[in-house]
Amino acid sequence: MTIFSRIIAGEIPSHRVAESETCYAFLDIRPIAEGHTLVVPKRETDYLFDLPPDALADLTAFAARVAKALDRATGCIRTGVLVQGLEVPHAHIHLVPLYHPDQKLAFGNPVDVSPDRMRALAAAISKSFI
Repeated sequence: MTIFSRIIAGEIPSHRVAESETCYAFLDIRPIAEGHTLVVPKRETDYLFDLPPDALADLTAFAARVAKALDRATGCIRTGVLVQGLEVPHAHIHLVPLYHPDQKLAFGNPVDVSPDRMRALAAAISKSFI
């Protein structure tokens, strides 16, 4: 069982922002921008493109709804998308709010977000999720 499956199951706490029958979205604990969110399928699949076409379409549509909630809740210019990494063998999409035109989508320099701010962001994004 991956760490993401354990988060979905509630075994590990998370700042959940949205959930559907098949997908789960939560704030990244090492964000590269305030509001950095991970979107994962509940079905544990290592490689994103190994998901069946209907599950991949569902995940993508869910991520688009989460991105719009991020836009509304954070006031960012738009939300960037990253699919990379082998660190967790569970397909996932990174949604990263972009706050200025020259902002880079790069891992390695996480921003410091207090626990109170993480809770407030999660609540605001969740409230903006339609």
